[in-house]
Amino acid sequence: MSQPKITAYLKTYCGWSEGVRAIFRKYSLDFEEKDIIKNPAFRWEMEQKSGQPLSPCVEINGTMLPDISGEEVERWMLANNLLEKNETPPDAPIDSACTDAQHAAMAAGQVGKISFVN
Repeated sequence: MSQPKITAYLKTYCGWSEGVRAIFRKYSLDFEEKDIIKNPAFRWEMEQKSGQPLSPCVEINGTMLPDISGEEVERWMLANNLLEKNETPPDAPIDSACTDAQHAAMAAGQVGKISFVN
């Protein structure tokens, strides 16, 4: 199976974004990450390509998957024969937002102390 071309528009610290990253780690997929928080130009690019402002958005082989979870990315890639099923559990939740504790840590500037594994 050939490596798909993947561009992921993600937030630096976000449960949904970390879920997308977890799927890419689970399948050892290379991807270009465009952090829409650190670089507002990437947010603009994402909105132009996806037609909407919500993230994460993932572009795979030219197909934009807007406002998508890690679980949905995995399902889409399996359905389109871009992956072979891997029963290994992901290393982070793939279908949830940040917890209240993660949001509080971000607000307090304690980003190094944020854990996405529950």
